[in-house]
Amino acid sequence: MSSSPSWPSLYNPALEIDGITGKQPVQIGGHYLYKPEDIFRFTLYWTLIFHIPLFFLCGIYAFLNLTFPPSRHAVKSYSASSASLERPPTPQPRTRLTPPRANEGRSRLTFAIIVLLVFLALSVTNAVIGATVVGFVLAGLYKAAQYNMSTWVPFVWSIIIVLLFAIGVWPSTVDVI
Repeated sequence: MSSSPSWPSLYNPALEIDGITGKQPVQIGGHYLYKPEDIFRFTLYWTLIFHIPLFFLCGIYAFLNLTFPPSRHAVKSYSASSASLERPPTPQPRTRLTPPRANEGRSRLTFAIIVLLVFLALSVTNAVIGATVVGFVLAGLYKAAQYNMSTWVPFVWSIIIVLLFAIGVWPSTVDVI
Protein backbone atom coordinates (compact mmCIF):
# COMPACT_ATOMS: atom_id res chain seq x y z
CA MET A 1 0.00 0.00 0.00
CA SER A 2 1.20 3.44 -0.86
CA SER A 3 0.36 6.78 0.65
CA SER A 4 -3.01 8.38 0.02
CA PRO A 5 -3.32 10.25 -3.27
CA SER A 6 -4.32 13.89 -3.25
CA TRP A 7 -7.84 14.74 -4.26
CA PRO A 8 -9.09 14.44 -7.08
CA SER A 9 -6.21 12.37 -8.60
CA LEU A 10 -8.23 11.38 -11.65
CA TYR A 11 -6.17 9.86 -14.40
CA ASN A 12 -6.75 8.52 -17.90
CA PRO A 13 -9.22 5.64 -17.41
CA ALA A 14 -7.88 3.95 -20.54
CA LEU A 15 -5.06 2.65 -18.32
CA GLU A 16 -7.58 0.38 -16.62
CA ILE A 17 -9.74 -0.53 -19.62
CA ASP A 18 -7.42 -0.77 -22.63
CA GLY A 19 -5.79 -4.18 -23.06
CA ILE A 20 -6.55 -5.42 -19.58
CA THR A 21 -5.57 -9.07 -20.11
CA GLY A 22 -2.15 -9.91 -18.77
CA LYS A 23 -1.68 -6.61 -16.92
CA GLN A 24 -0.91 -6.13 -13.25
CA PRO A 25 -3.78 -5.05 -10.94
CA VAL A 26 -2.04 -1.73 -10.21
CA GLN A 27 -1.20 0.30 -13.31
CA ILE A 28 1.69 2.72 -13.57
CA GLY A 29 0.20 6.22 -13.67
CA GLY A 30 -2.97 5.15 -11.87
CA HIS A 31 -4.04 6.33 -8.42
CA TYR A 32 -5.65 3.95 -5.95
CA LEU A 33 -7.43 4.23 -2.62
CA TYR A 34 -6.89 1.71 0.15
CA LYS A 35 -7.95 3.37 3.42
CA PRO A 36 -11.67 3.66 4.27
CA GLU A 37 -11.15 7.30 5.32
CA ASP A 38 -9.74 8.16 1.90
CA ILE A 39 -12.56 6.36 0.10
CA PHE A 40 -15.10 8.24 2.22
CA ARG A 41 -13.31 11.56 1.68
CA PHE A 42 -13.20 11.16 -2.11
CA THR A 43 -16.84 10.04 -2.22
CA LEU A 44 -17.91 12.95 0.00
CA TYR A 45 -16.08 15.58 -2.06
CA TRP A 46 -17.48 14.33 -5.36
CA THR A 47 -20.97 13.96 -3.93
CA LEU A 48 -20.92 17.53 -2.59
CA ILE A 49 -19.68 18.82 -5.95
CA PHE A 50 -22.49 17.11 -7.88
CA HIS A 51 -25.23 17.29 -5.26
CA ILE A 52 -25.25 20.93 -4.15
CA PRO A 53 -25.57 22.54 -7.62
CA LEU A 54 -28.44 20.25 -8.60
CA PHE A 55 -30.40 20.95 -5.43
CA PHE A 56 -29.48 24.63 -5.60
CA LEU A 57 -31.13 24.80 -9.04
CA CYS A 58 -34.23 23.05 -7.66
CA GLY A 59 -34.22 25.49 -4.74
CA ILE A 60 -33.91 28.48 -7.08
CA TYR A 61 -36.83 27.11 -9.12
CA ALA A 62 -38.94 26.85 -5.95
CA PHE A 63 -37.73 30.29 -4.81
CA LEU A 64 -38.76 31.93 -8.08
CA ASN A 65 -42.15 30.19 -8.11
CA LEU A 66 -42.86 31.33 -4.57
CA THR A 67 -41.55 34.85 -5.08
CA PHE A 68 -43.28 35.46 -8.42
CA PRO A 69 -46.42 33.30 -8.40
CA PRO A 70 -48.75 32.97 -11.37
CA SER A 71 -51.46 35.60 -11.76
CA ARG A 72 -54.56 35.13 -9.60
CA HIS A 73 -56.89 37.02 -11.91
CA ALA A 74 -59.99 35.37 -13.32
CA VAL A 75 -59.61 34.48 -16.96
CA LYS A 76 -62.55 35.33 -19.20
CA SER A 77 -63.23 32.84 -21.94
CA TYR A 78 -64.80 33.91 -25.19
CA SER A 79 -67.35 31.68 -26.81
CA ALA A 80 -67.24 31.01 -30.49
CA SER A 81 -70.59 32.24 -31.75
CA SER A 82 -71.83 34.01 -34.83
CA ALA A 83 -71.91 37.29 -32.91
CA SER A 84 -68.19 37.09 -32.22
CA LEU A 85 -67.46 36.77 -35.91
CA GLU A 86 -69.09 40.13 -36.67
CA ARG A 87 -67.08 42.19 -34.23
CA PRO A 88 -63.75 41.53 -32.50
CA PRO A 89 -63.89 40.71 -28.80
CA THR A 90 -63.35 43.61 -26.49
CA PRO A 91 -61.15 43.09 -23.47
CA GLN A 92 -63.16 42.58 -20.32
CA PRO A 93 -61.88 43.91 -17.00
CA ARG A 94 -60.46 41.15 -14.85
CA THR A 95 -61.39 40.81 -11.23
CA ARG A 96 -59.10 39.46 -8.54
CA LEU A 97 -60.17 36.14 -7.10
CA THR A 98 -58.70 36.93 -3.71
CA PRO A 99 -58.12 40.33 -2.15
CA PRO A 100 -54.48 41.41 -1.77
CA ARG A 101 -52.88 40.71 1.60
CA ALA A 102 -51.01 43.23 3.68
CA ASN A 103 -47.20 42.77 3.40
CA GLU A 104 -47.70 40.21 0.64
CA GLY A 105 -44.29 40.79 -0.92
CA ARG A 106 -42.34 40.61 2.31
CA SER A 107 -43.92 37.45 3.69
CA ARG A 108 -43.75 35.73 0.29
CA LEU A 109 -40.09 36.66 -0.09
CA THR A 110 -39.29 35.52 3.44
CA PHE A 111 -40.97 32.18 2.85
CA ALA A 112 -39.15 31.78 -0.49
CA ILE A 113 -35.77 32.45 1.16
CA ILE A 114 -36.55 29.91 3.88
CA VAL A 115 -37.43 27.33 1.21
CA LEU A 116 -34.14 28.01 -0.61
CA LEU A 117 -32.12 27.68 2.61
CA VAL A 118 -33.93 24.45 3.48
CA PHE A 119 -33.07 23.08 0.02
CA LEU A 120 -29.40 23.92 0.57
CA ALA A 121 -29.30 22.48 4.09
CA LEU A 122 -31.02 19.27 3.00
CA SER A 123 -28.67 19.05 0.03
CA VAL A 124 -25.60 19.08 2.25
CA THR A 125 -27.22 16.67 4.72
CA ASN A 126 -28.24 14.24 1.98
CA ALA A 127 -24.79 14.43 0.40
CA VAL A 128 -23.04 13.65 3.69
CA ILE A 129 -25.37 10.77 4.55
CA GLY A 130 -25.23 9.30 1.04
CA ALA A 131 -21.45 9.61 0.82
CA THR A 132 -21.01 8.07 4.26
CA VAL A 133 -23.12 5.02 3.48
CA VAL A 134 -21.80 4.45 -0.04
CA GLY A 135 -18.19 5.31 0.80
CA PHE A 136 -17.90 2.89 3.71
CA VAL A 137 -19.85 0.14 1.90
CA LEU A 138 -17.46 0.48 -1.04
CA ALA A 139 -14.49 0.41 1.33
CA GLY A 140 -15.78 -2.78 2.95
CA LEU A 141 -16.50 -4.47 -0.38
CA TYR A 142 -13.15 -3.62 -1.91
CA LYS A 143 -11.26 -4.60 1.24
CA ALA A 144 -13.14 -7.92 1.53
CA ALA A 145 -12.45 -8.74 -2.11
CA GLN A 146 -8.87 -7.44 -1.85
CA TYR A 147 -9.31 -5.20 -4.88
CA ASN A 148 -7.49 -1.96 -5.59
CA MET A 149 -9.97 0.91 -5.76
CA SER A 150 -9.32 3.42 -8.51
CA THR A 151 -9.99 7.07 -7.75
CA TRP A 152 -12.62 6.90 -10.50
CA VAL A 153 -14.87 4.62 -8.40
CA PRO A 154 -15.93 7.33 -5.87
CA PHE A 155 -16.46 9.72 -8.80
CA VAL A 156 -18.85 7.32 -10.57
CA TRP A 157 -20.67 6.36 -7.37
CA SER A 158 -21.15 10.03 -6.49
CA ILE A 159 -22.92 10.55 -9.80
CA ILE A 160 -25.12 7.53 -9.01
CA ILE A 161 -25.92 8.94 -5.54
CA VAL A 162 -26.93 12.31 -6.98
CA LEU A 163 -29.12 10.76 -9.68
CA LEU A 164 -30.89 8.57 -7.11
CA PHE A 165 -31.53 11.53 -4.81
CA ALA A 166 -32.77 13.63 -7.75
CA ILE A 167 -35.22 10.91 -8.74
CA GLY A 168 -36.43 10.68 -5.16
CA VAL A 169 -36.82 14.40 -4.50
CA TRP A 170 -38.47 15.52 -7.73
CA PRO A 171 -42.06 14.36 -7.00
CA SER A 172 -42.07 15.93 -3.54
CA THR A 173 -40.54 19.15 -4.91
CA VAL A 174 -43.28 19.43 -7.51
CA ASP A 175 -45.91 18.93 -4.79
CA VAL A 176 -44.41 21.76 -2.70
CA ILE A 177 -44.26 24.17 -5.63
